[in-house]
Amino acid sequence: MHKIIKKTDLAPQIKKIVVEAGEIAHKARPGQFVVIVSKESSERIPLTIADLNPQEGTITLIFQEIGFSTRELGLLGPGDSIQHILGPLGQPTDIENFGTVICVGGGVGIAEIYPVVKAMKKAGNRVLGIIGARKESLIILKEELRELCDEFFITTDDGSLGKKGLVTDILQDLFISVEKSTHTPLEIGCQRQPTDTRGVLSLTGHAQYPNRVYAVGPVVMMQAVSNLTKMYNIKTIVSLNPIMVDATGMCGSCRVSVAGKVVFGCVDGPEFDGHQVDFEELKKRLNSFKEKEDSLKNIDAKQG
Repeated sequence: MHKIIKKTDLAPQIKKIVVEAGEIAHKARPGQFVVIVSKESSERIPLTIADLNPQEGTITLIFQEIGFSTRELGLLGPGDSIQHILGPLGQPTDIENFGTVICVGGGVGIAEIYPVVKAMKKAGNRVLGIIGARKESLIILKEELRELCDEFFITTDDGSLGKKGLVTDILQDLFISVEKSTHTPLEIGCQRQPTDTRGVLSLTGHAQYPNRVYAVGPVVMMQAVSNLTKMYNIKTIVSLNPIMVDATGMCGSCRVSVAGKVVFGCVDGPEFDGHQVDFEELKKRLNSFKEKEDSLKNIDAKQG
C-alpha cells in the first residue's frame, strides 16, 4: 500500500498526487514511469514520474481523468492508499550536456517534460521550453517550467494564453529567426556537422545551435514536431504512451515500429528517436479500442 500525501487540482480533470514510494523514489530516473493499481480489482495505469523526493521517499504523479480507471484514481485523496505501484519501469532519458536542448510539451505531456527539463538544466544545458494546450485553463506547470528554462514559450489553440497556434509554430519561428539573422539558411534535409555554427536563434536574440529536441504530448503533436526537426536533421526524442497492459513486454500490447523494427514501449521505451517512429501505425493501434471506449463513455454519461 502506498499512502497519498498530497493532492492538487492542476487543471480541469488533471490531478497531481504525491505518494509514498520510498524504493522507487531512490531508484527512479527522469523519463521512467510506474504502473498504478488503485484497488485490487482496478486496471493498471502507466504514469510517468513527474518528480521525486528520495529524502522523503515520495514520488509525484500527474494524470488526466479520461476513463474509468483514471477517474477512480482521481477519487482518492490525502490519507487514502494506492494498492500497488510497480516501478521504476522503462529506459531513462539520456541526460548529458548536449549544449542547447528544446523541450516541447503538449497537454498533459507538459508534466512529462518537467523532470527532463530539470535534469537537462542540471547537466549544464541551455534549455528552451515550449508548452501548449487547447486553452489557458489546460496549461499546467507554467511557473515551474518558466523558472527552470532559459527561454520559455506558451501556445494555446484559442489564443487565450501566449501565442495563438501550435507548439510547432514556435519551433518554426525559432528556425526561421536564425535564417534571417545569420543570412545562412539551413537547407532542408542538409547534413549538419558538430562544428556547424548555424543554429536556433531564440526570440530574445541569443543564437545557439539546437543539439536536441525532446517532445511529449499527443501523437499528432509529436509527429508534427518530428517532421519539422527531421527537415533540419535535429536529433529528436519522443516519449510514447502506447496501449499497455502488463508493462513487462509479455503481452505485446505496447509494441511500436521504430526504424522498421518492432519494439516494446514498456521495456525498450518509452522514449524513441522521433524520426524513426511509425506514427501512422501507432495512431491506428491507439484507436483500436476507440469504439469500446466511446461506448463506456456514453454509459457513464447516462448513469452520471
